[in-house]
Amino acid sequence: MDVQNKIFDLEGKVQPYQWGGFTYIPTLLSREVIPGQPSAEYWLGAHTAAPSIVNGNRPLNELISEHPEWLGAKVQSAFGRLPYLLKVLDVKDMLSIQVHPSRESAKKGFALENEAGIPLNAPHRNYKDDNHKPELAYALSDMWLLHGFRSAASLKEVLQERPELQFLLPVFGEDNYAALYRFVMEMPQEEVNRHLQPLIDRISPLYLDSKLDKTNPDFWAARAAITYNTADRIDRGIFSVYFLNVVRLEKGKAIFQDAGLLHAYLEGQNVEIMANSDNVLRGGLTPKHVDVPELMKHVHFVETIPQPLDGTSLQPGEQAFITPAEDFELHKLTLAAGQSLKIQSPTVEILLVIEGEISVSEINAPGAVPLTLKKGQSLLLTSGAAIEIKSVENSLAFRATVPGADQ
Repeated sequence: MDVQNKIFDLEGKVQPYQWGGFTYIPTLLSREVIPGQPSAEYWLGAHTAAPSIVNGNRPLNELISEHPEWLGAKVQSAFGRLPYLLKVLDVKDMLSIQVHPSRESAKKGFALENEAGIPLNAPHRNYKDDNHKPELAYALSDMWLLHGFRSAASLKEVLQERPELQFLLPVFGEDNYAALYRFVMEMPQEEVNRHLQPLIDRISPLYLDSKLDKTNPDFWAARAAITYNTADRIDRGIFSVYFLNVVRLEKGKAIFQDAGLLHAYLEGQNVEIMANSDNVLRGGLTPKHVDVPELMKHVHFVETIPQPLDGTSLQPGEQAFITPAEDFELHKLTLAAGQSLKIQSPTVEILLVIEGEISVSEINAPGAVPLTLKKGQSLLLTSGAAIEIKSVENSLAFRATVPGADQ
């Protein structure tokens, strides 16, 4: 492999988490659909847990470590590694309610757990690395998610409308989100069961008879009960379904989720870009470890008004989704057949085709043969790469980069 090149083939890794769908990602990647084998996430990046493979034989994290100049001077100085991770998600079952730590908290927590000798793969481990994990999701289909606490008025209305949850109104009191959340998260399991069983008994038949709309938290609470409850344990995350905003993210829209924001993906497919981290503190809707004291340290107890994002046009065919994150920026490339655009890469960038077919030519490289990318295929661009993309047919692709890397 000639490391002086600026463009490389890139292949990601599929994560078979149980909540994933069975067909979307294999079909995207033109792979065989294996009955009963979920394909939840497709990772493109340099995370040590699942690094992408360059030109069929080298892990991306190793190559960047050997050739940090690929990152460009600014990203190399600021991060010393590829700062983002690009994913495609297929959410069939609800994900755990979760929050991500700040960078400072992640560094501290990771160091403390290392000092305590907790193995990285231990089920009770909270911090898998030393990084924060802000994230942006772009909806490839209509997508449903829980996203931050409801406004105080909306939360009170939700509790008041359900007799089984009215006992929580005095706990919420004068809009005390922290008291409310702590109350249900520290509640003994026997009380969780006692309070939620009547609610589940009432709403489950409505769900099974398709009488609940997805805008109604009862729909997701009933689905959560069917998915996660066991004979003697009702998942306390069901309370949070009523506390958080139920958001329908329309296809083509994006949404940003920063540290401290409680959230959960409920259904749908999306392209997701995030800081290069796998740090998750869970708050329910999961059989996995829930560390309530650690969770409470990181949740921002304020109301959230969901703000779906549209792209900002950079040039014909290219839009950027602007967020406060310094680690990543996602660009959408929407090209009609025959349309072309040029890109200069100031750092390591990943180009992923979701629909259609494109041709990629290196500019100022006499004799270079254009590369063809079909849906599900991806390229790695390194600092200084200059390319022209031409769409063979109507195409949708995404470009992962770092904001301000060229400054």
